Amino acid sequence: MTTTTQSRKKSSKSTFSKETYLHWYELMLRIRRFEERALMMYGQEKIRGFCHVYIGQEAVAAGIESAIRREDAIVTAYRQHGIALGRGCTADECMAELFGKATGVVKGKGGSMHFFSAQHRYFGGNGIVGAQIPIGTGIAFAEKYKGTDNLCVTMFGDGAARQGALYESFNMAMAWKLPVLYIVENNGYAMGTSVQRTSNVTELYTLGESFDMPSEPVDGMNPESVHEAVSRAAEHIRAGKGPYFLEVRTYRYKGHSVSDPAKYRTKEEVESYKERDPIKITENNILQNKIATEEELKAIQVKIKKEIDDSVKFAENSPYPDPSELWTDNYTQEDYPFILD
Repeated sequence: MTTTTQSRKKSSKSTFSKETYLHWYELMLRIRRFEERALMMYGQEKIRGFCHVYIGQEAVAAGIESAIRREDAIVTAYRQHGIALGRGCTADECMAELFGKATGVVKGKGGSMHFFSAQHRYFGGNGIVGAQIPIGTGIAFAEKYKGTDNLCVTMFGDGAARQGALYESFNMAMAWKLPVLYIVENNGYAMGTSVQRTSNVTELYTLGESFDMPSEPVDGMNPESVHEAVSRAAEHIRAGKGPYFLEVRTYRYKGHSVSDPAKYRTKEEVESYKERDPIKITENNILQNKIATEEELKAIQVKIKKEIDDSVKFAENSPYPDPSELWTDNYTQEDYPFILD
């Protein structure tokens, strides 16, 4: 039996603590309410430019964060507000970034696609499709070089799974046994084109098999499954056995971006996924199993509402960056031989 076949075996149901369930619920609700408000602010033209929301995919962020360490790194693509919030970036600084304000997570210079926080070991937010895959591989190389047991979670969408950089990165990561966890968030569509129309391989986790990389599919609509899979992968990686690949099957309720009416999907398809809504399912699970009370969940709801309301006020009241900021935070090398013809 191959490692890949072994990894496909369904794990036994774990028992999680009340603290973990409430952490998942609070984080998922924070992401959902933040993204809903971001869409509202975009409609009011207070947010401009590109904007890709994470609504529907919240269980992925929640399950990853509960299974890794704060010292581990994460790098991802441009549908990334939720991942940044999971890492510990505040709603204030994230909303201010969307508003293009100086108090934003990258001083208003990055916008929706380019959040970054070295403090929280969060390396983006990358706008070029698939570019974060070699970046994450390089971060993992650095961790191995420094002799830590940290890993780098390198996330990308199903559209990026067709990029050549993925195959080069997979090959190097396996050859050098780098501590990298590759996660493809398969939400079914690369912009408006389904996986079935863009790839002969629709079981995306099998892409890892040609590299002998342990790979498995994961239900991305509940945090338990994501947590369990990421925990297995992290244990494998920290043991020095090299990379791991997860295909997390999830779904975005909204279009690819704010400009996408998503007419390539039927209403029935979207509604079928909403019946598996990760927040509703987790809330029902908490109540039915008496993990927490309705009053405790209500307190979290009130807390999150105020947090998001306050983040909008914070963003609105923050100043725009000074024009001089155009010249800061740029890479320069003083001794580089620059010649003008």
